[in-house]
Amino acid sequence: MFYLSVYFSSMKIGEFELIDPIPEMENTIAISMLRPWIDVGRVGTLALKKLQNHINARDFAKLAKPGKFFDFTRYRPRIKLIDEKRTLVKPNTIVQYGYDVVNEQHFLFLHIREPHNFSEEYTDSIVELLKFCDVKEYCRIGGMYNSVPHTRPIRVTGRLKDDQAIKAAGLINLTRNTYQGPTSIVNQVNEDLNKLNIFNTTLMAHLPQYVQLEEDHLGTARLLEILCSIYGFPMSLADKAQGNEQYKGINDSIYRGGETDNLIKQLEIYYDRVLAKPEGQLTASDEMNQSDLSQDIQEFLNQMGERFENNINTVDDDVENSESTE
Repeated sequence: MFYLSVYFSSMKIGEFELIDPIPEMENTIAISMLRPWIDVGRVGTLALKKLQNHINARDFAKLAKPGKFFDFTRYRPRIKLIDEKRTLVKPNTIVQYGYDVVNEQHFLFLHIREPHNFSEEYTDSIVELLKFCDVKEYCRIGGMYNSVPHTRPIRVTGRLKDDQAIKAAGLINLTRNTYQGPTSIVNQVNEDLNKLNIFNTTLMAHLPQYVQLEEDHLGTARLLEILCSIYGFPMSLADKAQGNEQYKGINDSIYRGGETDNLIKQLEIYYDRVLAKPEGQLTASDEMNQSDLSQDIQEFLNQMGERFENNINTVDDDVENSESTE
C-alpha cells in the first residue's frame, strides 16, 4: 500500500514538533504507555519497542520544549556519545509512526511521561496530535503491582471492543473500572477522546508486588499476546522464554517454608478464589478481598508499595533509545 508524504518546515501540532517526512494517515490505531507510575517492570515500554521494531517504526513527533512540562531534576537529562560527540539528551515524550504492510494498518506508538507543569496544555497537545493523525482507536497499556503470586499466570485486566474480546478470550479479564481516588492527569486524554467518539481500550498487567523486577519479561510477553491477538501481529513477538526463565529464577531463590512461603500461599488462595474468575461469576461463598489477607501480609505489601513510590520519586529516569534523534 502506498501513502503520500508531505513535507513541512518545523511543523507543529500543539506542543509537538513533527519530524519529516510526515505520512498521510487514516484510521490510525494509537498504542500508548505512561511512565513511570503504570509502567512497572517496564512492560509497557518493552511491549511498544517490540511492536515498533517489528514494523520498522520511526520517530514521528516530540515535544518542542520538553522543559515546559517536565522537571529536569526529576527526569534527568543525560550525556550520551552520539557519532563520537558528547550530546545532551533531554527526557521527552516521543511518538513513533509505523505502517503494518501485512494488515494495511497505520500505527502510532506514544511513550508518554507524567507531566509536572502545564498539564492541561500537555494533554490537549496529545489529543490534537491524535486528531491530526486520524486516530480511530486509542489503546493504553501498562503494568502495576498487585497482590498476586508469581506462581500463577499473569493477570491482565482492561477494556476491549466486543470483537477484540473474542480474539483475546482467555488472555484478559474484562473488568468494569470502579476505582475512585488519586490518578494521573494523563487520564484527561481518555476523557477528551471519549467526547470525540474515539474508542478507548486498556490493557493492564498485574505483577507480583513482592518481586519488583526492573524488566519483567513475562509481563511484557503477556501484554504482547493480547496485542498480537487483537491487531494481527505475529504471535512470535510474545515469546515467553526469557520471562519463564526469569520467573523460574525467582522460584528457585525463594526459601520454601518461611514467611515468604506463607505470603505466596495466601496470595495463591486469593488469586484462585477471586482473581482467576471472570467478572460476574463470583458467588457469596467466593467473596474474599485483600482485607482477608493476614495483617502481616497487608503490612508487608504496603511497605513494598511505599518503597516503590519513594524510588519513583528519587530515581533519575533513564532516556529511551527512541530519543536518539534529539
